[in-house]
This record gives sequence, structure tokens and C-alpha cells, in this order.
Amino acid sequence: MTTSPLHRRRVRLAAAALTIPALFLSACGSPDTSGGGSGGGEASGGADGGTLSIATGGTGGVYYPLGGGFATMIRDNIEGYDATVQETNASVDNMLLIENGAAQLAFAVGDVVSDAVEGVNDFDGNAIEICSLGNTYNNFMQAVTVDGTGIEGVADMEGKVVSVGAPGSATEVAALRILEAAGIDPESGFERRQLGAAETVAALRDGTIDAGFWSGGLPTGALIDLASDGDMSLLNIGEYAEQLATEYGEYYVEEEIPADTYEGQTEAVSAIASPNILVASPTMDEELQYNITAAIFDNVEALTQVHPAAVELDAATAGDIAYVDTCPGAQRYFDENAG
Repeated sequence: MTTSPLHRRRVRLAAAALTIPALFLSACGSPDTSGGGSGGGEASGGADGGTLSIATGGTGGVYYPLGGGFATMIRDNIEGYDATVQETNASVDNMLLIENGAAQLAFAVGDVVSDAVEGVNDFDGNAIEICSLGNTYNNFMQAVTVDGTGIEGVADMEGKVVSVGAPGSATEVAALRILEAAGIDPESGFERRQLGAAETVAALRDGTIDAGFWSGGLPTGALIDLASDGDMSLLNIGEYAEQLATEYGEYYVEEEIPADTYEGQTEAVSAIASPNILVASPTMDEELQYNITAAIFDNVEALTQVHPAAVELDAATAGDIAYVDTCPGAQRYFDENAG
């Protein structure tokens, strides 16, 4: 019997979940996030305490370090709770980790969140119950190459060796859509590699790939490293934003990567931006939802010291997401801080 990639991914992540207590839970014990604790006041998590696991992404992106900052804010501001980060393949896998209980919080890009809620594309027929703790910052889809590849735009990637991001990542989802929009068959029009940010940089350096995609906040650490070599080129891809938005949803918009974001990048580059959302299970205790949201959005200044992408955290707009429900505890926090 053949199985779908999503089914295989679910099985793999379910097996991995069995190791979570040993790998990620502290002496506080496994968290009870469903309620039944003291339930009152900001000093209490609203459940019985424990360690929350945050599903992030690869270490070369933004999810992982920013997730570490979120973990610190939870640890320092919610009595009885600790938090740790999981390195993952990012958005698609993160939704499955929420579904099977291996993570209590997770980052994901808007298109993947919408697909998970609707049960389409990577989640075909398997809608996942999630709610949002807020829009955090914008991801920028970045298409990158180096001197000598002959690639000046996405259309030039036909027949080339291209990394579309790690399996189960939002990078992979969007990269395949962009390639198709550029007229390249996503199945046979190029040689596919599936690498994370750090691995993409290493492969560009040793010439085993010609180009790569990465979806992340600005600046992305791995690309800072690559830019230091002096031969990195960011490609203009914003022209495909409208086509993607029309076909898939409003979470694709054209935005510029400002000049000097990376060393040697003297001009702005047209890119595709999508919102990053922090999600949880709707079964999480409402008071805990509230306290997590407060721990993050009350400490934006401290979080910007972890990563500059955190400057985009804004309680006034974080709940404005049309395609996923805001968790009730988070909504209460946003309503209180709307002004």
C-alpha cells in the first residue's frame, strides 16, 4: 500500500514525539495546558505548570533564535512554567507537532497556517485544529545565488540544481509555487534539493547547487554569513506575488528587502512577504494563552535584542488574521492593548 508524504510525515513525527519527554521536558514535568489549575491572575499559567515546547525551524533561520527569546520570556514571566525550543523542518511539520501534542507552541507562515486550517495542499483532507497567539513578524521569501551560475531571475533556474528548502517547510511550499509561476515545472523542470538555510549556504559555497530559496525574517543569519563571501546575489521575485495571492490567498504580498540588509547588497530587492504566526492548540487553557501572549508582547524591547525581526511585534495588529481564529486568551490580551 502506498502512503502519502503527509502520512509518512505524521508517522515520523508521531514516533519522534515519544522522545519529547526525555529531550525537552525539564524537572517541572510535562505541561498540563488544558486547564484545571488555579486559573487566575497573571502570576499563574492558568494550568498546572511544566515545560512548554516551542516548535521552531533550523538554527540558520529566525524561528529558532526568536523562539529561544520567547522561551526566556515565558520562563521569566509565567510562574510555574519553563519553555524549550525544538529545531524542526519548520511550518508544515510544526503544525503536525501541535496536532500530536509534541509541541505546545509553534511558528508557521500564513500560507501553511491557512492550508492546515482548511485541510488542503500538504494537509489534504486532514484539517488541523489550531488557533493564533498573534502575527509576529513578516517572512521574506529570498531567492539567492552566487556569481558564476548564470542565474539572474527565477526563470533562469530551469534545468539548474535548486534547493527549495527543507522538507515540510513553508520555504518549500512557496518556492515550488514561485517556480511554477515562472513557468518551470515543479516536478521535472529543475534538479530539486531540499536543504535548510545553513545547508543551502554550504551547498552554494561548494557548488553543489546553483540557487536556493529561503523564507525568513530579515536579516537571516545564514545569508549574513554567505554575503560575507562577496559573491551572493539576491534575486528579484516580487513580480510573482500577485499571481500567488490570486491563486492561493492574501498572505502573499510584494515587499522590498531594503538596501544594505546584507553586506554588498547596495540596492533594494523585490521580494514576497508573508506573515509569521505563533499558533497553539485551541485546547490550551485560556489563562495560559493570555499569559504567554502577555509575556511576548509586553517584552518587545528585550526580544529585539534576541533578533531584530521582533521589532515588528505589535499587539494592536497581531490579532488581525482572517484565516485562523485568534485564541480567546490572546484575543483578550489584544483587546486590552488595542490602543
